[in-house]
Amino acid sequence: MRAARRGTAGTPPPAGRRPAGERFADAADARLPVADGGKLLRKAFPDHWSFLLGELALYSLIVLVLTGVWLTLWFKPEMREVTYGGGYEPLRGVRMSQAFESTLQISFDVRGGLLIRQAHHWAALVFIAAIGLHLLRIFFTGAFRRPREMNWVIGVTLFVLALAEGFAGYSLPDDLLSGTGLRIAQGIMLSIPVVGTYVSMFVFGGEFPADEIVTRLYSMHILLLPGALIALVTVHLILVFYLKHTQWRGPGRTNTNVVGKPLFPHFAATSSGLFFMVFGVLALLGGIAQINPVWVYGPYRTDYVSTGSQPDWYVGFLEGALRLVPPWETAVAGHTIMWNVLLPAVVLPALLFLVLYLYPFVEQRLTGEGSQEHHLCDRPRERPVRTGLGVAGITFYGVLLLAGGNDVVAQTFRISLNTLTWVLRIALVVAPVLAFMLTRRLCHALLNAERERLAEGEETGEVRQSVEGGYESGHRPVDKFRPGAPRPPLTPPDPHPEPRTGTSSPEPPAPAHRHR
Repeated sequence: MRAARRGTAGTPPPAGRRPAGERFADAADARLPVADGGKLLRKAFPDHWSFLLGELALYSLIVLVLTGVWLTLWFKPEMREVTYGGGYEPLRGVRMSQAFESTLQISFDVRGGLLIRQAHHWAALVFIAAIGLHLLRIFFTGAFRRPREMNWVIGVTLFVLALAEGFAGYSLPDDLLSGTGLRIAQGIMLSIPVVGTYVSMFVFGGEFPADEIVTRLYSMHILLLPGALIALVTVHLILVFYLKHTQWRGPGRTNTNVVGKPLFPHFAATSSGLFFMVFGVLALLGGIAQINPVWVYGPYRTDYVSTGSQPDWYVGFLEGALRLVPPWETAVAGHTIMWNVLLPAVVLPALLFLVLYLYPFVEQRLTGEGSQEHHLCDRPRERPVRTGLGVAGITFYGVLLLAGGNDVVAQTFRISLNTLTWVLRIALVVAPVLAFMLTRRLCHALLNAERERLAEGEETGEVRQSVEGGYESGHRPVDKFRPGAPRPPLTPPDPHPEPRTGTSSPEPPAPAHRHR
């Protein structure tokens, strides 16, 4: 393990004595950004599995780009109707769009096409899941605090763009399942008061389904959204290098250094191994795990609706919200406001992402930590309220996700669909509150148990009898510690703990002026 300290530099040579060749090196450095190349290669990265979630998202994006470029060579983003005559015999002679026909051609007539197409779909699911887990890691450890607030904002924006990119790609084949999803999206647009009709006409290029939506989604999917994703990922990585990585508290770790593997060769080798593992697992999934079999659904027709249809998991919470809200409508001046669509599909997502964007700034304002720099991670148990809020949010999302398949759950377990819907409606309100209270209590219990363990030591299992005739268990000093766990000597508990998010970080704040 090496420690990379910031703000350190070598001792300059005495005035008037310059090493040979230094004048030439200075001239080159003035023209090319190579002066700090050695320092960059020695940059330290903490060695913990949770820090690899961001890299998992990055490497999934690389697989997405590689497979997506290959798919563009065969896919035809046209809604012009043709008669299918390809290799999938059950659909021969069926009228379908050229987009659906080219999807079938990739799947059955192009060598390796189905493998690449399924690997691309799996990579999209892993990409969005990795971003979500990465955001959760940052949230629960407090890595969003100063000076990383803007990187948090970029990360949330990446998540939003990834959702839009996934939905656009999911809709391109023009099969019955994706067409049903587009129909729901059009209904959400129409629920927007006053401008909903105009938004729908602008997006689809006419009355649904029109004949331009696939072409427009194709341009978004292969050009605009990937460009924005790659640009934001680049900015995100630059800020990670500039601000340095957060790390767990421990011996030798402070607010002014990073202890871990140097970028080259140790971290580069580890990260490269992760990339090949991601590539191999996604290729394996593309080969053996069937996903999105569009030939089973058939081409989209406006008079057909799939029963038991489910979207990809990342938009399942929207589906669940639509199913849980009662059929509320209001007629105003001859116009109908569909609250049962507007609230769950427009207002709710907007509020959720607004909370994500603003949370770092609100927490630091309430705790008074906005003026301090934080480079050491909090353990979730040390911030009971923040952890409770995070678990409550996950519970809220989980209930919505489960509600998105309430019909399938009801049929599978042979229970009443109406009963299940009402249970989920109640759970959507009650479960997050219970999750918050239980999580906060659990955090306090874990802190007390940990303090007692460090003060008394670990039990050895031996029981001794004292001279007074009583019994006592044997203890030995604690010698194994988890990342970030406190070590003796223990500090006395804070008599006035922070009531909002937990106790403040025990590390002193970093100086206001820092050299990098």
